[in-house]
Amino acid sequence: MDHYVTGAVIRELREKQHLTQNALAEKLCVSDKTISKWETGRGLPDISLIEPLAGALHISVPELLAGRAIINQNRSSNLLRSQIYVCPVCGNVIRAKGSALISCCGIELPALEAEEAVGEHMAAVEKTEGEYYVTLPHEMTKEHYISFLAYVTSDRFEMKALYPEGNAEARFFSRGPGWLYFYCNRHGLYRQKLG
Repeated sequence: MDHYVTGAVIRELREKQHLTQNALAEKLCVSDKTISKWETGRGLPDISLIEPLAGALHISVPELLAGRAIINQNRSSNLLRSQIYVCPVCGNVIRAKGSALISCCGIELPALEAEEAVGEHMAAVEKTEGEYYVTLPHEMTKEHYISFLAYVTSDRFEMKALYPEGNAEARFFSRGPGWLYFYCNRHGLYRQKLG
């Protein structure tokens, strides 16, 4: 990643903790002038001080380097509130139970926002013998394809990886109402109500 902690971030986090420059300096065994230099952009903390600095500011190292705190509001672990991240370089798909700081291939990934399914991005769903059989009328070439299908309920997140030149289809054991998510490599994340 191309981020390093900035003076503005250090100052903002220090003030949130109600610490003076002198109090932060004492915690890190540096001078208050050093803290002032960091905050005014006339210097940077040594890499050996990043972990102690993060600890003193009550934030994780990745959050410190990204310049913001990530607070996961999904305390009940409702999987319907899951966040999905897809790396544009390698195609890696990452799911988190809520907000998270995720990076892959040196890129900080944003949580994807799902659009409602329409047209070629609308799945046909058949419910037979306790299963959902899902198909998409979407081309599956190396240039344009659906990379995964996922069936999500409040307590289950089941994902099926798809591959170019294969079929855009999957079977999921029905576990009641939920959402079907699928990702088009050109157009992004879509969702469709199930049940």
